[in-house]
Amino acid sequence: MAVIFSLNIKRRKDPNPDLETKHAGISLKGDNGKCIILIHGLTGTPNEMKSLAGFFNKKGYSVACPNLAYHGEPLDIIKYAKWQDFYGSVKDLLTIGELKDFKGDMFVSGLSMGALLALRLAYEFPDRIKAVSCLAPTFFYDGWNTPFAKYFMPLAHTPIRYISYFKEEPPYGIKNKAMQDRIHRYYKDAKLEDVGNVAQYGYPYFPVSLLYQLQLLVKDLSPRLKDIRMPVQMIQAKDDDMTSPRNSQFIYDRISSAHKEIVLLLNSYHVVTADQERDTVSEKMEAFFAKL
Repeated sequence: MAVIFSLNIKRRKDPNPDLETKHAGISLKGDNGKCIILIHGLTGTPNEMKSLAGFFNKKGYSVACPNLAYHGEPLDIIKYAKWQDFYGSVKDLLTIGELKDFKGDMFVSGLSMGALLALRLAYEFPDRIKAVSCLAPTFFYDGWNTPFAKYFMPLAHTPIRYISYFKEEPPYGIKNKAMQDRIHRYYKDAKLEDVGNVAQYGYPYFPVSLLYQLQLLVKDLSPRLKDIRMPVQMIQAKDDDMTSPRNSQFIYDRISSAHKEIVLLLNSYHVVTADQERDTVSEKMEAFFAKL
């Protein structure tokens, strides 16, 4: 990843309500008395969970996939967000949102940072969450396409984080060449201010300030893993370009769940919900939930 420094983006005071409407989440009603919460990744979009949402809804599940706070907003807005804002988007579903009065079996799954938010939700609501599926969980950026990430981590702990951005580069977490090419056509010439196709492809630039928030989320969640006892599944690509399977093992070794498993994919990269084995991901998740 290349690092870009820019002082040209001015901070705006309030989110853009038009963008918030444009980038709404996914909400689907089911008929089997079960529901699944799907959580997209950091600087991602509910669109990356669309395949999973459709699969589970066809199986009768109600589906809730919120657009995480400030996602879809320009970088001058989202770069000041806190991890608690993102978590609040998920927690609100259970406390004041559409799942407040839901009484059936409830499952939660998240991609990348979304997997951490899923675990955090399970920790806080152990009596409501029946099981968790973590998809390409991200505690460390240690994939084969992030060899220099550790050298840039110190930037996240300085004020420079607010003027620093990682430019997304191929393969963009996607092994499928046709899909990778579509993303590349948008990302290659995208400017820092561009948000036109964020709803479909996510952000071409990753604010370093959000890397700092991810680190704070990891710090908050890690000591709580031992208190998670419900079934937990980890699904990760063996050749994940962003985060290695060490991330899944990190969870497996620390949770207190009697029922837990790691599934390794052999033909995908980081965004397993949209890549070449997305159908396998859906089927493995359903099979895991069905055994409970």
